[in-house]
Amino acid sequence: MSKLKIAIQKSGRLNEESLKLLKSCGIKIDNGKDQLKVTVPNFPMEILYLRNSDIPQYLEDGVVDIGIVGENLLIEKDKSVEIVQKLGFSQCRVSLAAPKQAEVFDTSYFEGKKIATSYPNTVNSFLKSRNVTADIHVISGSVEIAPNIGLADGICDIVSSGSTLFKNGLKETEVILRSEAVLAVNPSLSDDKKVLLDKLLFRIESILQAKRSKYVLMNVPNEKIQAVSELLPVLRSPTVLPLNEEGWSSLHSVIDEDKFWEVIDELKAAGAEGILIVPIDKMVL
Repeated sequence: MSKLKIAIQKSGRLNEESLKLLKSCGIKIDNGKDQLKVTVPNFPMEILYLRNSDIPQYLEDGVVDIGIVGENLLIEKDKSVEIVQKLGFSQCRVSLAAPKQAEVFDTSYFEGKKIATSYPNTVNSFLKSRNVTADIHVISGSVEIAPNIGLADGICDIVSSGSTLFKNGLKETEVILRSEAVLAVNPSLSDDKKVLLDKLLFRIESILQAKRSKYVLMNVPNEKIQAVSELLPVLRSPTVLPLNEEGWSSLHSVIDEDKFWEVIDELKAAGAEGILIVPIDKMVL
């Protein structure tokens, strides 16, 4: 029987969230210390713990079938793999940064300058689109220190909160791209493995949809049920249950969390009371 081989980061920022997602999909993971390949007991899958920078190449070569990896890394490596699902975690941006004392804070600052980065292809492509020529110095590790030790005039690196840049006397000047964790696939996946992938994607989508949605309960006078229902962007129609108090009902619905805040005042004005918001664990459409 075929098994789907999935690569995840051996250690680092993607590892914990990747494992959490798989476990939320009902996949049991029991790996011993320093074990780099694990067979899942309740799903036809093998998990390979790999160095993050190696995953794109292993995907292209077919060593693994699918992998959870940062979109920014796939763009940098430019491998023949396909992104089938954005996962919504490990969000970051790849940005240019210059010393705080720089007089210019746009791309023109880097003309003729040295840029330290772990993303040379991404930087070169961006600078070329802006007709800027710079000397790219490829390093790994703590890129932010390069300007302080005279190695470069600026950097290009992953930015999350920006606190590391601030601590090293740097200012973010321009965002090159925004990234998040994605599920990437070898495009030459066999038909039987595509079936397994579809099953996994179905589970993942139920998790992601649940994160985007909330279960809403509210008490509504019976004569105002129609007016309140029309304000709710629901999957079909809300569930209405009679309350013990005559003339009142409990209205239940599922709503995108962001959209809820757009209509909360209108719901109250239309007669809704005692509004409760409940998280959803999984959601199958």
